[in-house]
Amino acid sequence: MSTNTRVMHATPEQVWEVLADGWLYPLWVVGASRMREVDEDWPAVGSRIHHSVGAWPLLIDDHTEVLDATPGAMLKLKAKAWPTGAAEVTLHLRARGAETEVVIEEQAVDGPAALLPKPLQDPPLRWRNVEALRRLAYVCERRP
Repeated sequence: MSTNTRVMHATPEQVWEVLADGWLYPLWVVGASRMREVDEDWPAVGSRIHHSVGAWPLLIDDHTEVLDATPGAMLKLKAKAWPTGAAEVTLHLRARGAETEVVIEEQAVDGPAALLPKPLQDPPLRWRNVEALRRLAYVCERRP
């Protein structure tokens, strides 16, 4: 499992607001290029966001589903991006005064990516999630 951490200059509630707005997903998730639909009850367990991965004209439509959620504290997702497979991604939010420590854990669980040995999975996931946390911080820290 790949794990990355970043402290953001935003409260857990402010970070959660961004995570709870499924339409913002492509702003911070590396690889997500557009949103097609967001279930009305996102981020309730079982709800989905429907997104596309890739760059035009090579877009693949898929979805991400909420596996578990504790508002303001934790969001666990199953993100699909066929043909590469699916990953379980967990974001933990921990208050640090007026800031928030965000920890993201990701592991390939289905498809060809899950067949790769962990030492080959971790470097690209680590790089991707450093960038995802950087983008998430930009969005959270610049909201009113």
